Amino acid sequence: MLRALRRAADRRRQVDGDHGWLFAPYTGEELVAIDCVTTGPDPRRAELVSLAAVRLRGDRVLTSDSLDLRLARPASLCGDSIRLHGLRGIDLAEGAGIDEALAQFLDFVGNRPLIGWRLDDDLTLLNRYLRPRFGFDLPNACIDVAQAYYRRLHRCHPELATRPCFEQVAARLGVPVMGRHTALGDAVTTALIHLRLTRSPSGVERFC
Repeated sequence: MLRALRRAADRRRQVDGDHGWLFAPYTGEELVAIDCVTTGPDPRRAELVSLAAVRLRGDRVLTSDSLDLRLARPASLCGDSIRLHGLRGIDLAEGAGIDEALAQFLDFVGNRPLIGWRLDDDLTLLNRYLRPRFGFDLPNACIDVAQAYYRRLHRCHPELATRPCFEQVAARLGVPVMGRHTALGDAVTTALIHLRLTRSPSGVERFC
């Protein structure tokens, strides 16, 4: 409810602005899988290191039509945090500034629906950066692939109390893990999991 109210207020403020078109209903057939690599697990405090998005059309993941942005190294990032969170050196090289990266991201994603693994974490992080710079949160419709899988798992096995992790779900569904812990790799893997869940629903039940 709160998100819907905030989105409505943002739409009113942005209707005549440069980004008003992002709030228009999407009438196409594409989805966009997104993923962020950050300096820590808490999206309310972590800094953004890299950001990726890849489009889906029908039953295809358009890896040739993707966005892969590595940001300039945050000033607060230290060696201990790199070791703790497993970030690769390539992710910490000098890259795009945050304003430039967010502008490219908004232009690439547009008003298409977003999909992601535990998408709320990525949205919380991105909206922390977007609101003070652009004046709005991401207004896109959203599909959380993790929640979609967990709901199906619960229907098949309501007695299970634990939830499998990203790699376990990919393995169960026969989906290759593409460049784990890179933003683009995880976005592509998430897109493939989504397609497996939605395009072959009858075959998925045996993997739950």
